[in-house]
Amino acid sequence: MANTASIPAEGQLLVNIEDMSLLKDIKKAISMIKGVGKITMPRRRMTSYERSLRDLDEGRVYEAKDVDDLFKQCLG
Repeated sequence: MANTASIPAEGQLLVNIEDMSLLKDIKKAISMIKGVGKITMPRRRMTSYERSLRDLDEGRVYEAKDVDDLFKQCLG
């Protein structure tokens, strides 16, 4: 009696793309392959430093003249 391995019903393929300008074309090419159901791209999580820089760029920065003023702004 031969051993038979079952074929999984669904699988994943991880593709690392160096040139992100080709992403749209690569997604289109992969979607044309028979059996491909859904193509998703996980979002990269931003570091706290990157979020802080974004806050600076978008003007979400508050100033206080001293600690008492800071507490007044925070606590209302």
